[in-house]
Amino acid sequence: MSNFVSVTSDGGVAVVTIDNPPVNALSFHVREPLMQALVSLRDEPDVAAIVIACAGRTFVAGADITEFGKPVQQPDLRAIIAVLETIAKPTIAAIHGTALGGGLELALGCHFRIADAGARLGLPEVKLGLLPGGGGTVRLPRLVGPLKALSMIVSGTPIDASEALAAGLVDAGFDGDPIAHAVRFAAEMAERGPLTPVRDRDGRLEQAELPEFDRQAAELAKKARGLEAPIACAQSVRNAITLPFEAALSAERELFAKLVAGDQSRAQRHLFFAEREAAKVAGKDVIRRKIARVGVIGAGTMGGGIAMAFANGGFPVTLMETSREALERGLTTIDKNYAVSVSRGSLSEEAKQQRVGLFKASTNYADLADCDLIVEAVFEEMAVKKEVFSRLDAVARPDAILATNTSYLDVNEIAASTSRPQNVVGMHFFSPANVMKLVEVVRAEKAAPDALATIADLVRRIGKVPVVVGVCHGFVGNRMLTARGAESEALLLEGATPQQIDRVFADFGWPMGPFQMGDLAGLDIGWRNRKARGQTAVIADALCEQGHFGQKTGRGFYLYENGSRTPAPNPEVEALIRDKAADKGIAPRAIGADEIIERTLYPMINEGAKILEEGIAARASDIDVVWVNGYGFPVGKGGPMFWASLEGVDKIIGRLDHWHERTGKDIFRVTPLLRQMAASGSWEGAAS
Repeated sequence: MSNFVSVTSDGGVAVVTIDNPPVNALSFHVREPLMQALVSLRDEPDVAAIVIACAGRTFVAGADITEFGKPVQQPDLRAIIAVLETIAKPTIAAIHGTALGGGLELALGCHFRIADAGARLGLPEVKLGLLPGGGGTVRLPRLVGPLKALSMIVSGTPIDASEALAAGLVDAGFDGDPIAHAVRFAAEMAERGPLTPVRDRDGRLEQAELPEFDRQAAELAKKARGLEAPIACAQSVRNAITLPFEAALSAERELFAKLVAGDQSRAQRHLFFAEREAAKVAGKDVIRRKIARVGVIGAGTMGGGIAMAFANGGFPVTLMETSREALERGLTTIDKNYAVSVSRGSLSEEAKQQRVGLFKASTNYADLADCDLIVEAVFEEMAVKKEVFSRLDAVARPDAILATNTSYLDVNEIAASTSRPQNVVGMHFFSPANVMKLVEVVRAEKAAPDALATIADLVRRIGKVPVVVGVCHGFVGNRMLTARGAESEALLLEGATPQQIDRVFADFGWPMGPFQMGDLAGLDIGWRNRKARGQTAVIADALCEQGHFGQKTGRGFYLYENGSRTPAPNPEVEALIRDKAADKGIAPRAIGADEIIERTLYPMINEGAKILEEGIAARASDIDVVWVNGYGFPVGKGGPMFWASLEGVDKIIGRLDHWHERTGKDIFRVTPLLRQMAASGSWEGAAS
């Protein structure tokens, strides 16, 4: 019929095969011939049943996201499903790989679904700031029940074939050739009596308990943290219970149209593409090196977390420490972390033992000689790191990649301390490294392209998000974090409180504000970094001098009484701020939320523009990926550089100019690229 859809026949069973690599997305050039095939087969007397299958490695893994926000070309998915539901003969979706989004909705339009043992099925649209727009919120509850549908759709997390079978989403499982199994299944179904389309199966809805549904929906709403899509998903599933089918379907479409036109979905779709761009390394034909074993030096919080991240990805790990005591402490912590996962049900005991079995412990550098990658995660001091790399240089294989987990230090200087600077890169993991997804892959000046490409690819393989960045103090994330916090103490001295500033950040959508974050991370970390650079912070330094480092000492900007993790106002800090302000002759005044945003987030945007000017980041979207995945920037705002376009770059420039004129501080001096962006209307236009 077309290059993308073909029809074959097997004993009266028509097999419609979609072939649109790599993921068989439901683009217009697939939908049009698919619709034609279904209409033709519906009226073909020699066809007893119809199987929908896919070529390649997966069933339909979703709609064509590039079509979102554009005029819809007919037939759309809803029209195809509507035709499917007019077919009286059995229709079967033969699922292998993944059936996601529009792919699962297409399958829901069939009478039956069969899936191979490795298949995964889900409706992940919520992660793009959307809800399923092809009837998924109305049909899925009819098969699995409203509560299961609510969980699947609001989380967007796929389920495996065995769970789908138990829930009633699929009718049979199989191993082997999906089409052969589907044809046999279809022949059996063709001998049965009248068939009921999913749209008419109301039994699971009639059993639904609305109060319990509303309770669970309310719990999920609390976790949405300002995102609109999870709330809309829950409402749409509720509509499936309370409204007739067609009315619920119409309401789903209205909610979808509202979301797809909104800023939040635009932001989340931006991030979807940005993550894929950020992982790209110049020279796509570069051959990646083989990584079979990873070494990690340092079994503390970061080193242990990094080692877990590689073990979680299936890599054998040699974990090295300088003393047996430190090594045992690190291994004990790793075991406890895995035990917590087992107790929560997110990891089986068998999987835990498999991962623990991947560790080899050592206090001898020579045991790293068989590693293909060695990651250093020791104290953040240049002299210490240079000593480690000097010792590594003597024992590591000539082609081994050496990586430093530094947060701020000059990777070029570290690389120069070895005889192999071409094999040295930065891998800036974020704490806890076994949980946080971001890794800044630092492009040292002399790093070989294949070394860089290998590390970026490896980061993806262990389930994390790589962003390639250049060398400067703090790279992308921490450099911008410094800019964001440059005025924090000035705001305190001029009249704001830690609670007020943190509340403004929480209202913006951050998981926590800068002072709560500082207390959580440990105020001594910033103190040590400031002292190394000859800098001061009058309030934070005074707290540190008193031994008040935050949560771990029970006191910081907040109080943490009796081991509590919940921050409480600290009267001593408020008194300290008043005293220091008086010493400087600063009279406190009322400071509003707008001013706090202007003096924290606007300088951060300006610093991002400087980073682009200097080539530290290749794209504005790379900066967004860093901040969403590593620092908690609200997903629904798309990252700082995307948010700047929503906020209005002209507005940001105007307020930065205002504060620069008022204070004379360089942090407010507008960088040329920011003005160019205002003139061109895009970061790409400004950089060209």
